[in-house]
Amino acid sequence: MASPPRIVVVGSANVDLTTFVDTFPRPGETVFADRFDLGFGGKGANQAVAARLCGAEVEMVARVGDDLFGPATREHLRTLGVGVAHVQQVPEVSSGVAPIFVDSSGQNRILVVPGANGHLRPDDVDLAEELIRGADALVLQLEIPLETVYHAIAVAKRHGVRCILNPAPGQPLDLAKVSAVDYFIPNETEAEVVAGRPVKTVADAEACGRALVAKGFAAVIVTLGEQGAVLASGEGVVRIEPFPVVAKDTSGAGDAFIGSLAVFLAEGRPEADALARASLFAALSTTEVGTQKAFASRQAFEDAWTHRASG
Repeated sequence: MASPPRIVVVGSANVDLTTFVDTFPRPGETVFADRFDLGFGGKGANQAVAARLCGAEVEMVARVGDDLFGPATREHLRTLGVGVAHVQQVPEVSSGVAPIFVDSSGQNRILVVPGANGHLRPDDVDLAEELIRGADALVLQLEIPLETVYHAIAVAKRHGVRCILNPAPGQPLDLAKVSAVDYFIPNETEAEVVAGRPVKTVADAEACGRALVAKGFAAVIVTLGEQGAVLASGEGVVRIEPFPVVAKDTSGAGDAFIGSLAVFLAEGRPEADALARASLFAALSTTEVGTQKAFASRQAFEDAWTHRASG
């Protein structure tokens, strides 16, 4: 039996503070909310948990705060089977938190308070270099300092390790440093920031992907929520069809896509098959409330995959 894929995630670990409302308040308006939920999140931790639930061996490189949330985050990840030897507390600094607001349609708005995530340094990546060298994939996002992201990309490429970058939250980037990644995976908003052009439709996403490939990226996947995604590479542009579901909460769906894609690619699946599977894994995550706790187990995913393939 083949050994499970080995994935290293360098990124953020937050606590999600989610409020569910019928409609978002206007400036100066106070509204009553339906309910509140506290859970573990952060794009890095979400992607790590998604990869772990898909069956990979996962190590997390992160920083947590000197508060109640810090030890709780490490224990949560450890309980799920994510390696936490490189998840360290920062003295006298709060953990990262993410207030999330979800409306009745399942759409979300998210604020991020970085806290300890802002203290993840290139030196932390160096301490985990042997883990990265032996990994099948390195997964990165932008809720940590850019200098750390750039350094991690360089370490992965030095060892020939597949590198996946989710440029979220969207911000200006040094394209010369990030175009070395194997997969660059923004959503439409993040793609607009990086490419400097509007991305409102599938056609816009295709054009954006082509433009980024022309700037040196090997493969660009623009995720489009309920419209699926598009893949642009030197071989052209491919549409990744969505799996229709009744969405309750879209928070973390992009992270589910990226974490699962890292695993499906590392398993040696053809790119088209890996992308379709990641699309379904992400869609399933929207049918439950929350981020990490909404992610399917590998068995639940395989059952859904078999059902949809035969349906």
